[in-house]
Amino acid sequence: MPLDWKKGAIALAAVFLLAIVLVKPIGVSTQFVIFDGVIASAIDENLIEQNADTKTGYSSTNEYLAKSDGKYAKSIANPVNYGLIFVFSMIFGGFLASRKHKEPALPKAHVRRFGNSPVIRYTLTFIGGFIALFGARLAGGCTSGHMMSGMMQTSVSGYLFALAAFAVAIPTAMIIYGKKGAK
Repeated sequence: MPLDWKKGAIALAAVFLLAIVLVKPIGVSTQFVIFDGVIASAIDENLIEQNADTKTGYSSTNEYLAKSDGKYAKSIANPVNYGLIFVFSMIFGGFLASRKHKEPALPKAHVRRFGNSPVIRYTLTFIGGFIALFGARLAGGCTSGHMMSGMMQTSVSGYLFALAAFAVAIPTAMIIYGKKGAK
């Protein structure tokens, strides 16, 4: 039996509020940059360096990783942090949920447009995720950081981002699935 969306919304709001109060606003797309940096620094040992002249004590030969006074470089040098634990917790939580609840039926609009093939479903999911993550990094943050955490903090940019995201998502869904959706 799927969770009631209202209970899910309340639980999500509680987690976001708890994160803001106890640690910091939620946002995870930066962790992909950190993960890439960890791999790159294993290949190039000179990529990350300690630097007493920066606020964080770290810098990088890569300009992007050196920005924000070495914030990314420090996270690469010490990758086990709140963000990494949060990302692995999301993956683990998704795995647990998949084991607890049987897989829901695909929406009728999806089946009508793309069929019932798991390969197509996972391929489309991967492509959509890749595009969303690429856009998130291009914008300097992800939807959870810009929209959800931003709106919770009553940030004008969070509300503007949410408006823009829905202004693009709704017509895109209508183009892909048709105006009638699941009907």
